[in-house]
Amino acid sequence: HKKNYHTNFEGRPNAICNTTKSSLETHKAFSRQTSLHNPSSHAVDFILGLEMAEPHRIHPAAVDVESPLPSPSQAAKSGENDQQQPKSSRRRSCCCRCLCCTVLTLVVLIIAIGATIGILYLVFRPKIPKYSLDRLTLSNFTVDDDTTISATFNLTVTARNPNRRIGIYYGHGSHLSAWYNGTRLCTGSFPVFYQGHRNTTVVSLLLAGETQLGSGLLQELQQQLQQTGTVLLDFRGRVPVRVKLGRLKLPKVSFKVRCDIVVNSLSSGSGSGNSISLRSSHCKFKLKL
Repeated sequence: HKKNYHTNFEGRPNAICNTTKSSLETHKAFSRQTSLHNPSSHAVDFILGLEMAEPHRIHPAAVDVESPLPSPSQAAKSGENDQQQPKSSRRRSCCCRCLCCTVLTLVVLIIAIGATIGILYLVFRPKIPKYSLDRLTLSNFTVDDDTTISATFNLTVTARNPNRRIGIYYGHGSHLSAWYNGTRLCTGSFPVFYQGHRNTTVVSLLLAGETQLGSGLLQELQQQLQQTGTVLLDFRGRVPVRVKLGRLKLPKVSFKVRCDIVVNSLSSGSGSGNSISLRSSHCKFKLKL
């Protein structure tokens, strides 16, 4: 027993093997005695023998000796990275939230503005006002010795407002001018008044001024009159207006107009009341917010 059983780790498998052998011999002797009386005991002995004959296996724990331990600097860097990752994720989430809120606000504003414009259009059914130049009278057109031109035009304009529920305010600060070949001849202004619903108003405009045309430009004007018998004039205007929708007054906008007018003649030194025949006129209108 002293040789088979030792207290250290190396002797324990020998003791286990000796114990297993002795138990097998005892069991074999007992089975020989009982085999004559009980034939089925041979199968039981065979199974027990297999179970007891299987050696006990011991699996030692695997330890990775080659893997080095992390240095203190690496551990500090890994800690800093772990702290920076939550901060960056928070910043990204805040930026995404701000961007989503901004986009959502813009979409809501666009939808609200579009819905308001659609409702106003369906309720008021706005139509563009119509303007026409009916008459042009040259009351003064003289050329001095230094090629300075004094010109005075009288214009008759008809303004039509076809809207049922929309009124137009023509405000202060308007500016009208007549041009020839890029040179301004005279200036004037549009009267201040309110034009109601479905109203037609005839307006008389006065444009007067002096400008130095130049000898070359004056000769070109005379040559054009001799060859074609017509003169191309350019009338420009800027009038501030406010639109009234029912009881609501919209902000002031600028109403711009530009007309290309062809007249039959410009007689120098003509007296007052010289009527000019309009051959053609083409006007463009634009609203500037």
